[in-house]
Order: sequence, then C-alpha cells, then structure tokens
Amino acid sequence: MAVSLSAFAQAPLPVVDGEVRKVDVEQQKITLRHGEIANLDMPPMTMVFRVQEPALLQKVKPGDKVRFTADKVDGALTVMTLEPAN
Repeated sequence: MAVSLSAFAQAPLPVVDGEVRKVDVEQQKITLRHGEIANLDMPPMTMVFRVQEPALLQKVKPGDKVRFTADKVDGALTVMTLEPAN
C-alpha cells in the first residue's frame, strides 16, 4: 500500500505583518506588534517571541516594519522567518 508523502506535508506558515518594538540579542528574543497569526489562533497584539535563528535579530531594529512567520517550537512561540516589509 503506497502512502503519499504530501498527505503529511505541513501547510506553509502564514506571513504576518508586524512592527519591531524591542530586540534582545542576548536572550535571542524579539518583541513584535503584529496582526492576526492564524496558525497560532492569536489575535493582533504585542508580544515577545523567541527567534529560530539569532542572526535574524541583526537585520532589524525597533520601529522597523517587518513580515514574519511564527510557530510553536518545543512549547515556545518562535519567529521562524523575518524580513523587512516593503
């Protein structure tokens, strides 16, 4: 019996608009004011996220408009991708 691998593929994470409020390089965290994050069932708010890759924090500063994806990793809300908004 063949099983399609695509049946197990995860849907892509939704891209969310946000604004950087604080960057904490030492703790590898970022505070974002953001729109709804559908995959986390989270309404718009401001909150602190862990970052998957600490290098992401080098690209942004408070006040920057960004687009990002987030997911729950090992129980922690984590920014997976982060890029400046156009």
